[in-house]
Amino acid sequence: MANVDQAAPVATSDTGGGLRRDVGLIGLMWASVGSIIGSGWLFGAEKAVVAAGPAAIISWVIGAVAIVLLALVHAELGGMFPVAGGTARYPHYAFGGLAGMSFGWFSWLQAATVAPIEVEAMIGYAKHWHFADGLQNTDGTLTTSGIVVAVVLMAVFVAVNFLGVRILAHTNSAATWWKIAVPLAAIFIIAIGNFHPANFTSEGFAPFGAKGVLTAISSSGIIFALLGFEQAIQLAGESRNPKRDLPRATLGSVAIGSVIYLLLQIVFIGALPHASFAKGWANLAYAGISGPWAGLATLVGLGWLAWVLYADAIISPGGTGLIYTTATSRISYGLSKNGYAPKIFAKTDSRGVPWFGLAMSFVTGVICFAPFPSWQTLVGFITSASVLMYAGAPLAYGVFKDRLPNHDRPYKLPFGNFISPLSFVVANLIIFWSGWDTLWRLGCAILIGYVLLGSYAAYAIRKGLPDAPRLDFKAAQWLIPYLAGIGIISYLSTFGGTGDLPLWWDMAVVAVFSLGIYFWAKATASEPEAIERSIEEVVVTDAPAH
Repeated sequence: MANVDQAAPVATSDTGGGLRRDVGLIGLMWASVGSIIGSGWLFGAEKAVVAAGPAAIISWVIGAVAIVLLALVHAELGGMFPVAGGTARYPHYAFGGLAGMSFGWFSWLQAATVAPIEVEAMIGYAKHWHFADGLQNTDGTLTTSGIVVAVVLMAVFVAVNFLGVRILAHTNSAATWWKIAVPLAAIFIIAIGNFHPANFTSEGFAPFGAKGVLTAISSSGIIFALLGFEQAIQLAGESRNPKRDLPRATLGSVAIGSVIYLLLQIVFIGALPHASFAKGWANLAYAGISGPWAGLATLVGLGWLAWVLYADAIISPGGTGLIYTTATSRISYGLSKNGYAPKIFAKTDSRGVPWFGLAMSFVTGVICFAPFPSWQTLVGFITSASVLMYAGAPLAYGVFKDRLPNHDRPYKLPFGNFISPLSFVVANLIIFWSGWDTLWRLGCAILIGYVLLGSYAAYAIRKGLPDAPRLDFKAAQWLIPYLAGIGIISYLSTFGGTGDLPLWWDMAVVAVFSLGIYFWAKATASEPEAIERSIEEVVVTDAPAH
């Protein structure tokens, strides 16, 4: 058996067979922060308070804690394995080909659908200007001309990405400074002279009870808003000093995003005139509510700030869409390196850009405008797909803790044996809170992925291709029961299901079920020799650029 410490440098040489190590700590952190501060801040506070009342503050705290738990696990894994498209590779190392292919698809699925939703947010806010009349129907869906504009915006995202990761990092860095400054300005400017503490209790602090608080976490955009810390992980293959910078960038971006979103929710509730929610928080209404923060600024007499916010509604979603276009191509790059997708996805141009994966991210984004023609229709779907992707990291962490105890860990997670299973339970609860109506649609998308990737894997195995994946069914024997089990519990629950499992009991079942899957996965995971072989293959397939 090879010494695991000898395998430690393997991943650090992963520059993607052409990817260039041009990104430093600020570039990595800003990639994540730029993804976190997107269209979620423009809509999240309003959607959350409608779902939970002022208790939405609790929803944001729960959401932030959940994301922190997942980010902590990712921080250790990112330092251990600084490879491009890392979230798609950790389960591959731990459980072999079938699990790697599955979580790779989850990762690609969520990344590919974020750019379209950000485009839809840009168009939605743009209707404030007369030149954008006719781009949306009254129900928020795109018209034919709106779809044309959406396609053009997707093309812009792709064009910037073709300029290379260094240009992208500089472009995103400038946009992210703006994206942080504007929400902070809105927080402090609107709060001055417009903060009413009585708003938090006058119509009840938690009018919809615990279920409203929990539902808001997934369905109103809270988790969606906080998503994005993994972007630093996805760019690990292009980091100048990944072992030092990845943990810092991951945890730093979560801290910045969580604080900003919590302050936004507090100020939004406190600044509303009582007349806007006098009929109950579920009936919140005021002029301009379709652009919640800009409308609120106008309502309290800050018209100039409203104009800034309308401009930011183009810049913030645009920056997030730009980064997720990058991520989609890097994830497909990783899938190709692991043998799950054709090798053309791993081809890079003279600037080190995986050009075919980038082109396919554009095609996929355009296709998304047909079944998901509005911002709201995509939120729950993306949330569930994203957290399902994140759930692979705690499982892989538990395996590496047991199977690779001596592997180099630049960042070592305190109390990892406790935090890892806890984060897996929390991830599954977030997925569960999305509701049955969202999860059955996600299940259909998962099946499509199995057909596409499974067909290529079967072809590669049948033809005896050198990169044909090893589909280790034994190590991934828990996977299908896991996916099916979450679906069945959701169907029986009070979160959009039949209600046969009462509130609280359904969540208890999810928690117990999740722990069972966690320890089942650890017990049947790949042996150390197989894990090391998967890691060492990175050296053969991913040589550094010169």
